[in-house]
Amino acid sequence: MPDVLPAPAPAGVAAYSGLGTWIDAYDWSLEFGKDGPLVQPDDIDRMAELGVQTLYVQTSRWNAADDILEPERLLPLIARARARGLRVVAWYLPTFVDPATDLRRLVAAGRLDVDSLAVDIESRDLAEHAERNRRLVELSAALHDALPEMALGAIVFPPVVMEVVNPGFWPSFPWQALAPYYDAWVPMSYQSFRTEASGLRDGYRYTAENIDRVRANLGDPNAPVHSVGGIADATTPGDVAGMVAASAERGALGGSLYDWRTTAPGLWPELRAFRR
Repeated sequence: MPDVLPAPAPAGVAAYSGLGTWIDAYDWSLEFGKDGPLVQPDDIDRMAELGVQTLYVQTSRWNAADDILEPERLLPLIARARARGLRVVAWYLPTFVDPATDLRRLVAAGRLDVDSLAVDIESRDLAEHAERNRRLVELSAALHDALPEMALGAIVFPPVVMEVVNPGFWPSFPWQALAPYYDAWVPMSYQSFRTEASGLRDGYRYTAENIDRVRANLGDPNAPVHSVGGIADATTPGDVAGMVAASAERGALGGSLYDWRTTAPGLWPELRAFRR
C-alpha cells in the first residue's frame, strides 16, 4: 500500500463517494432494452433500500437519434433518484469519430438535473491512436469549458490492461494531458475479465494495482478514484470484499459493480461496505 494519506475529496466529487450502481441504455430504454424487464422508477426505490448512494445512468448512445434518449423514460428515473436522496452521475460514451456530436451530447447530459457528468473513455472506433488521443484531449477541454461548474469524471480502461496485459490496446494514453479537465477517475477494474492464471483474477490485487497506476500516471498520489468492478454476474462476494479492502486502504472515494440488473442479491451485503 502506498505510504500516502489521501486528501479529503473536493466537494465537486462527492457524487463519486460511497456505494454506486450503474444502468445503461440497454437497461432502461425501449429502443435498446433487452434481457428482461426494463429498469423503472420502482427499481430506484429498491436501490435506495439496498443502500445505494449514487446512480450512474447512460443518457444516450452514439447510434441513438437524439442527444438525450427517451427523456420521457429517463427523466422520471433521475427524478426518483433525487427524491430518494441518491446522487446522480450522467454518463455518455463518445466515439471520437464525430467530435461535434460527442460534445453536443455530453453537454446535453451535463445540463440535466445531475450532480456530475462522466465521460466513458473506451471507444476505439477511431483506429489511429494518436489522432484518437488528440481528439480525446480536445473534447475534454471543450467539455470543461462548456460546463465550468460541473464536476467531470473520467471512466477509463484499467491501466493494468493498457500497460501490462496488452500495451498495444491503447498506446500512449494521455493521462497527464487529461488531468486538468477531470475531477474524479473511474477505472473499469473488471477482475472478472482476467484469468486465474494471470494472477489478476483477484478483487483485491486488481483494484489495488489499477488505483495505484491511475495515480502514478496522473502524477497525483491523492487523485480521487471511484473503482468499478464486475461484470456483476461473474463477481463473487469474495471479489467484492477484496475490492472494498483495496479501496479503503488507498482512500478511494467509493466503489460499484457493473451493473444494477446483473448484481445478485448475495453481493449487496459486501457492497454496502463501500457506503460513506
